Amino acid sequence: MADKNNIPEMEVLFELADLFKVFGDSTRLRILYTLFDGEHAVGDIADTLSMEQSTISHQLRVLRTNKLVKVRRDGKQIYYSLDDEHVKKVIEMGLDHVLE
Repeated sequence: MADKNNIPEMEVLFELADLFKVFGDSTRLRILYTLFDGEHAVGDIADTLSMEQSTISHQLRVLRTNKLVKVRRDGKQIYYSLDDEHVKKVIEMGLDHVLE
């Protein structure tokens, strides 16, 4: 039988579920994969993915709100990058599972 002491508090589980919902969008995953090799401006991401900048900006806002990407401003230009290595690890582990 499972030990209920190992189950996180409900609030933590809700946050975890919300995090996985963010990973549940293929556009957001494509953006995150683009950021695997470092920071990029919105226009560069849009060009790489052949998508509209407004679509990319909207999805980057979701990713930023969920602390999956961070922002660096250089003058008027804004650059996005993965928030930390955990983001890449979660995606890589998910891919490994799918490919098994």
